[in-house]
Amino acid sequence: MAINSQHGDSHTGLQAAAVLTSLRNPQVRGVVRLRNRRHRQAQRRFVVEGRRELTCAVDAGWALRTLFHCPELPAGGDAVLLRRCQAAGAECVATSRAVFERMSYRRTPDGLLAVADAPERTLAKLPTAPGRCGTGELWLVAAAIGVPGNLGAMLRSADAVGASGVLVADAAVDVFNPNVVRASMGALFSVPLAVADADAVREWLARRGVRVALADPASPNDYTTADFRGDLAIVVGSESAGLDAGWRCGGHQTVSVYMAGRVDSLNAATAAAVLLFEARRQRLETGSLPSRRSGAIITGQ
Repeated sequence: MAINSQHGDSHTGLQAAAVLTSLRNPQVRGVVRLRNRRHRQAQRRFVVEGRRELTCAVDAGWALRTLFHCPELPAGGDAVLLRRCQAAGAECVATSRAVFERMSYRRTPDGLLAVADAPERTLAKLPTAPGRCGTGELWLVAAAIGVPGNLGAMLRSADAVGASGVLVADAAVDVFNPNVVRASMGALFSVPLAVADADAVREWLARRGVRVALADPASPNDYTTADFRGDLAIVVGSESAGLDAGWRCGGHQTVSVYMAGRVDSLNAATAAAVLLFEARRQRLETGSLPSRRSGAIITGQ
């Protein structure tokens, strides 16, 4: 098994029976298999990697099965986070650097990685609260988004404005894809989220009386002239395919973002962020939002 005996971990103060050093260990192979969507869905588990993401998961009370940490890497000796994960029921396993790098999805891993439960994300399980973006509901509908990084960034923007949640319609990518988890920077664990086919999403919104605004590059209606207050769902499709006929035949309001350059469309995640923050701005003017919390703009993520 190639497991080295160890009486304790001087980096964390945690008692550990062994350090995992075998690349062929079943636990290691199991983590690597979770890169595959089929295995994630069959086991209903996924990988959470990185100090920031794990902190958000623990803060949200997420169920962690096993936490792997490598004391040789920068965050692998974070005693506070390790103890929090252990207190929440996670088995803590120390690994060699070679083993951790085999399990890691990242080019430069920080030394923390966990296997977590992947619960069902259905419309029926969404909370009824309106969110933190004013008195009305504000939903972002990610329609057939096929790039994991875009979906993760859309979750991040929804969290930033205090949206009611994100509805993934006709999912083209698994919401527990490692790149979604990373790009969301932990928002996956805090933003209410549901995955369903587009017809079910449209029916759910109609039943709740939520107005729909479609992001459409060809729309003559500039987004700044639209009314984004009250109960609203902003629907953003993929940059390549746009929105299908099911959305367009509903008589919904369409909006576009005026572009002065030569490109003819925005990245889907960027468009979603622009529209969500316009909705927040309009609600802020009504005085219905909580006090502003400062935040940093982080690039290169």
